[in-house]
Amino acid sequence: MQNPVLVEVTRGRMVESRHRGMAVVMDGDGKVVMHLGEVETPVFPRSAVKSMQALPLVESGAADRYFYGDKELALACASHSGEPEHMRLAGDIVARAGLSEADFECGCHWSSEQKVLIEQARAGDKPNQLGNNCSGKHAGFLCLSCHAGVDHHGYVGYDHFVQASVRDVMADLTGAALGHDNCGTDGCSIPTYAAPLTRIAHGFARMASGVGLGPERATAAKRLMAACMAEPFYVAGTGRACTTLMQIAPGRIFAKTGAEGVYCAAIPEMGYGIALKCEDGSTRGAEAMIGAVLAKLFADDRELSAKLGDWTNKTLKNWNGIEVGQIRPVGELA
Repeated sequence: MQNPVLVEVTRGRMVESRHRGMAVVMDGDGKVVMHLGEVETPVFPRSAVKSMQALPLVESGAADRYFYGDKELALACASHSGEPEHMRLAGDIVARAGLSEADFECGCHWSSEQKVLIEQARAGDKPNQLGNNCSGKHAGFLCLSCHAGVDHHGYVGYDHFVQASVRDVMADLTGAALGHDNCGTDGCSIPTYAAPLTRIAHGFARMASGVGLGPERATAAKRLMAACMAEPFYVAGTGRACTTLMQIAPGRIFAKTGAEGVYCAAIPEMGYGIALKCEDGSTRGAEAMIGAVLAKLFADDRELSAKLGDWTNKTLKNWNGIEVGQIRPVGELA
């Protein structure tokens, strides 16, 4: 079976590009609410599952020990833009555990926010690990290790206490077998595991609804999602899709992107989890897909559905500001 075309990009009156994809919506009991394409094909969810990876931080008591509020928890689940606020908070978090930027093992890169990047270059700055989009997650990993009394060196390794804890939680949430056979290395050097979109979506549905989770895990999941929805800037950054989606419907949508065209989301009031992938790895395709799926799920709320639809259908302009085309969901997402 070939995955359906779910997004088109037009120029003039012609379709210039097409994006195929797969998407699934599940409830906490594991019922499929909506599905498109080959949703049982394993995919690497990449950064879309950072809220799952942050559960051991909360469940262990490390988050409370190191004074995590909503901003800190949101940053622990973030793929941030490396803006000054993100970098300062990541550094402040690890300082509470007696550590510094040198203790991170995520690598360095420049800010992805253009204005910040220009200022960094103008000032002659060098990129450091606090600016890595995953520094909030890694700050959480470091705090978890320190709280457990485990040597934090090598915390990105498959066999380290931190990654073993993350793997156990994710396997429990999703019901997927996670091990060496379906393991890859993520951009920030930690293990990432391929699993079917159905399993990933069910995991988010369980986080959103608490179905099948023990009281401690259900409370921790609710706390993390609530923090992200309360502080969406710290999940992504200025103008970013995750931030914008959560701002469109405050407290009603949890959304998190991952590399290579993956998007995950949850709707707590419905108890739904969503997982999708734009087959070619395109961010623009994945963003159009998640916006369209959310608009359909909120169809009974016409005002919110319309706002999501307006955000999803984007007008393309050239450098002179002339409208040249559109990005639009098609097929079953139209």
